Amino acid sequence: MSGLCALTIHELADKLDKGEVTSEQATRAYLNRIASLDKSINSYITVDAGGAMTQAREADSRRAKGERGPLLGVPLGIKDVLLAKGLRSTCGSKMLENFIAPYDAFVTGKLRAAGAVTLGKTNMDEFAMGSSTENSHFGSTKNPWDLTRIPGGSSGGSAAAVAADLCAGSLGSDTGGSIRQPASLCGVVGLKPTYGRVSRFGLVAFASSLDQVGPMTKDTRDAAILLNAIAGYDAADSTSANQPVPDYTQGLEDGVKGLRVGLPKEYFGAGMDDDTAAALRATVDMLKDAGALVSEVSLPNTRYAVPTYYVLAPAEASSNLARYDGVKYGFRSPDGGGLLEMYQRTRHDGFGAEVKRRIMLGTYVLSSGYYDAYYLKAQKVRTLIRGDFLAAFKQVDVLLSPTSPTPAFPLGEKVDDPLTMYLCDIMTLNVNLAGIPGISVPCGHSAGGLPIGAQFMGPFFSEGMLLRAARVIERASGAMARKPSL
Repeated sequence: MSGLCALTIHELADKLDKGEVTSEQATRAYLNRIASLDKSINSYITVDAGGAMTQAREADSRRAKGERGPLLGVPLGIKDVLLAKGLRSTCGSKMLENFIAPYDAFVTGKLRAAGAVTLGKTNMDEFAMGSSTENSHFGSTKNPWDLTRIPGGSSGGSAAAVAADLCAGSLGSDTGGSIRQPASLCGVVGLKPTYGRVSRFGLVAFASSLDQVGPMTKDTRDAAILLNAIAGYDAADSTSANQPVPDYTQGLEDGVKGLRVGLPKEYFGAGMDDDTAAALRATVDMLKDAGALVSEVSLPNTRYAVPTYYVLAPAEASSNLARYDGVKYGFRSPDGGGLLEMYQRTRHDGFGAEVKRRIMLGTYVLSSGYYDAYYLKAQKVRTLIRGDFLAAFKQVDVLLSPTSPTPAFPLGEKVDDPLTMYLCDIMTLNVNLAGIPGISVPCGHSAGGLPIGAQFMGPFFSEGMLLRAARVIERASGAMARKPSL
């Protein structure tokens, strides 16, 4: 049954529909593979073996009664920033090490209603703050392609689990590239939807104006299937978009003939390694061969993306993480004396170094005398960045860039150099600042055999078009036919 784990979501669903396999058998195969391999990868923080088997039997029972569905009985992973009722939900932090979620996130509930099986909660950078999944309280996740390298972050556990066939697909969250960058480094598909396309209810907040939930999968059809399941309006989220949800699997094979593809010149400059540049040139050729019209465009405010993001995101984080004070829930330091000392010790002991760094940075830029100089100015620059995209989409339909300037780098290489680490997301931050959708799809491999991803970016609510473009590259490159050897 180990071969079941290599199947995509739609391939497994087909076998379940035909009665060739049961959800119980598939779920057990995944749990056995996790038990065998995840000690070396560390892609899961919590594995819910008992709960998963119960859900699998329920799915088999529903199917026996004639029910069908693209996710019914399919085993999935969920990033540990998303609440799942009755399961430990840690956000990769000591602060929530023993927190049991009292309710489901909107997306978790949608997956349960669709009959998906939750294998467990995947590893992540603490409170989604990081680009390498080295900031987790529960240890670093390793890249299945090379266990000495990072999987990307902050959704590194989700990406690694999908790449290593430790789940059929997974959900991640993306605040500045946290779905797309690890998808690129682990050789899977990662989609960051339009802000508001997917409810953030039950997503533990990092930066509320940037966070978005999305799928991480073995191919583009699976990404469309998962997006179908989780997209939609939610009255519990004041930023949720009340827009109709199309069937994202429709038109997936329609190709890109006549599609206007823009190459932002600011994304193809210094910092990109030779292997990535070669893979992107090949991607452009694939698009031209498929009938796309390719031209160069400019996003002139791209150079301000990193400083703008690292003012706005920490500012929101400092506000959102104020709730972890040792009083309401979560970790409380046993060493505190009075109330103020208890606050201080709890936050000192409960948060990791990167989270504390961002809280302090965010508090500083919001403080009296600095708000106008930093936070207000960053909001104005954010408007300019968004304007760049709106102007570009008057000329072209989609934009193409590398997802990451380099393939996965060695564990520990940048962990003590936060500024260099922040630059890892230089290709992805603008998408979150603008609120538009983006997708990363494997397009090649480095000389050392590491995955390289191409990123498509589109106007608001253009996820269907992005999936269609990504599907062309998926077929033409053949990059997804290669799997890590474990």
